[in-house]
Amino acid sequence: MSKVRKVHVSEGLGGYYFDDLLAIKAGAGRDGFFYVGTPRVPGQRMVRQPGESISIMLELDSGEVGFGDAVAIQYSGVVGRDPVLIASEYSPHVGSYIAPVLEGRELSSLRDISAELEQITDENGQQLHTGLRYGASQAVLHALSLVQRRTMAEVVADEYGSAVSDVPVPVLAQSGDDRHSGADKMILKRVPAITQGLFNSIDKVGAKGEVLLGYVEWLRDRVLKHGGEGYEPVFHLDVYGMLGRIFDGDMQAVADYVSMLAAAAEPFRLRLEAPVDEGTRDGTIEKMVELRQAIRDRQCEAEICADDWCNTLTDVRAFAEAGAADMIQIKAPDLGSITSCAEAVCVCRANGVKAFLGGTCNGTDQSSRVTANLAMAMRADLIYNKPGMGVDEGLMIVVNEMNRVLALSASRSKGDVGVSAPTLSAHASTKEVSGAST
Repeated sequence: MSKVRKVHVSEGLGGYYFDDLLAIKAGAGRDGFFYVGTPRVPGQRMVRQPGESISIMLELDSGEVGFGDAVAIQYSGVVGRDPVLIASEYSPHVGSYIAPVLEGRELSSLRDISAELEQITDENGQQLHTGLRYGASQAVLHALSLVQRRTMAEVVADEYGSAVSDVPVPVLAQSGDDRHSGADKMILKRVPAITQGLFNSIDKVGAKGEVLLGYVEWLRDRVLKHGGEGYEPVFHLDVYGMLGRIFDGDMQAVADYVSMLAAAAEPFRLRLEAPVDEGTRDGTIEKMVELRQAIRDRQCEAEICADDWCNTLTDVRAFAEAGAADMIQIKAPDLGSITSCAEAVCVCRANGVKAFLGGTCNGTDQSSRVTANLAMAMRADLIYNKPGMGVDEGLMIVVNEMNRVLALSASRSKGDVGVSAPTLSAHASTKEVSGAST
């Protein structure tokens, strides 16, 4: 059994930016890539500022180093989430609170160690920032994989009695505001779910939804023109609660509009993420339950996905048990330790809800690889391409990592040592289906 000799820390960049969602929804102006105006979220010195990360490194007595990256999502400090993760402010917490728990510790169970990380409190008796718990648990998992000489996916699967998926988890790509050329990239690479396009303000959706409707029609025509035979992506659009806002909280009107969007998307399926935001978890759940029933009453097959106000394992359980969504985004940095994400997948599955193991464009290469392994281990229904909003880079990281897991798993199942398995495409199915689920 290997021990942690020393905990090291370094400050770094995130894969995107911290954006002030309150200021953006209130109409913050744009000047090229900059947002202009006064920030409203505590911790934001600008409406848009560079993302940051904190790398937590565990030096083992073998000399190997397992590491994970503490990150926070693009829209931090809102809808019940922890504050913006400023590296200079939070990196000292690693030495003060995390190192004493891990240094000299034998690496045993990911679940046991993660549970301890969740119990750490600061001098004010508060839990550590979710991002720090997320990064520290990544480091533990990476270190365990080094000690056990196995993939991170295999380590997680064993701890949860699962079996590593034998197909890639379908990917949802995100493009940021570059939602037209970004969609073209996704179509070229036959991404199963497209596109998370930052529909987070009135001008991007339209006063009555006309801009978003036009985009859906454009996206449908684009896929039909360039997608090729057999390519049937799901149109998964995150609207940041804007539908509830533009229709004044009238779920019947929202359902009428969703039915219109679904018809415009045909022959492709439509899923809308965070269609309403009532300012509280319970209020949002209540409206989403009402909306979901109204959509069904119209015999519309569009799905809705929960995101905002669904930040913790307790929140995931509340949304799932209420039947408030067809899919829940398990936003990894918001849940704290990655074991909470694994347990959230189990909660979704127990309630017949699809599990979208999300994360953030503001993550890092390492946090993205870790969550790709987690998704394969827990057989999630969907995963983000991440980090960043450029499509290609994040897609490369998560797809290649999943294919490495597939190749190693296939090789080991045959008893091969040092022999590569045949190349497996990340797009074995161009339909975004629950093929990775049990």
